Amino acid sequence: MPVTAREWHLAARPHGEPAPEDFRLVEVEHPDPTEGQVLVRMLAMSVDPYMRGRMRLGPSYAAPWEVGEVMQGGAVGRVVASRSPAVPEGALVLTDAAWRDLAVLDAGAVRRLPESDLPVTYSLGILGMPGLTAYAGLFRVAAFREGDAVLVSGAAGAVGSAAGQFARLRGASAVVGSAGSPEKVAWLREIGFTAAFDYHDGRVRDLLAQAAPDGIDVYFDNVGGEHLEAAMAALRVHGRAALCGSISGYNATEPVPGPRGFSALMVSKRLALTGFLVGDHTDLRPEFTETVSGWIRSGDLVVRETVREGLEDAVPAFLDLLRGGNTGKMVVRLAPDPGSA
Repeated sequence: MPVTAREWHLAARPHGEPAPEDFRLVEVEHPDPTEGQVLVRMLAMSVDPYMRGRMRLGPSYAAPWEVGEVMQGGAVGRVVASRSPAVPEGALVLTDAAWRDLAVLDAGAVRRLPESDLPVTYSLGILGMPGLTAYAGLFRVAAFREGDAVLVSGAAGAVGSAAGQFARLRGASAVVGSAGSPEKVAWLREIGFTAAFDYHDGRVRDLLAQAAPDGIDVYFDNVGGEHLEAAMAALRVHGRAALCGSISGYNATEPVPGPRGFSALMVSKRLALTGFLVGDHTDLRPEFTETVSGWIRSGDLVVRETVREGLEDAVPAFLDLLRGGNTGKMVVRLAPDPGSA
């Protein structure tokens, strides 16, 4: 019989910071799955900074959400009805079908996940896209080497906290993190960052000079703007930077200026600044999953989530994320997990 799902739709494209009225929660009736389809009940969904880019028109690596249609993003769920032998009823799956509680999907649009003693939400965070982003960015893009001094901006977020800890676990000589509150700075020190600062406390360049007076070898950039400029000044000769995101400019309504002295620093220090997308590095997934799962189970890696409850709280969670209201991965729990059938 048809099922009724609740979905968040994009109601309007925001100008500047998104507002609650840019979203609309609606009910949609779905037919039973047909051959090759599955009905998935979502257990948890992810909210991520990149989603802000999907609210605007224009060329990007991720297609924009359409006004009046359901939004998309990472979610983990259980198959409650199946017309596909490849994805049976009861299977735990990962899919790009967030922002809803139920969805009828082609079996090819879901990836079956193994049953695990770890929380299912980890598939959206430390063992999912954010964790793989940190792993690929640090070890492949920035070519981290044992003994490197590392700076991570946005270090208390899902990607940043992973990148900093990965560097520590692989023998960094120093791991410096920037964050947006005294509480986040204290947490970074608790999980093994050798130094951390609140970027509200002064010029980032000055704060970084105090935290890393001898400079850095690697910069993992989640923020852009003033942080990128300060990092370039602090990078040593042949320093490397993995440019993951620039959340400082996501809500900008005018073009954001680039770092001052860019060309001179790039040439004189022979720097390598490389932008990257995690989708270009999926071949690392088996190595990443084995390595990071081991660190979690051994207790060497600290995982923290900021959890919201219920589909109604998905938009407030997203808006809070963009304002820095999370420590670690922000997830929204949508339903209890009944376990495999």
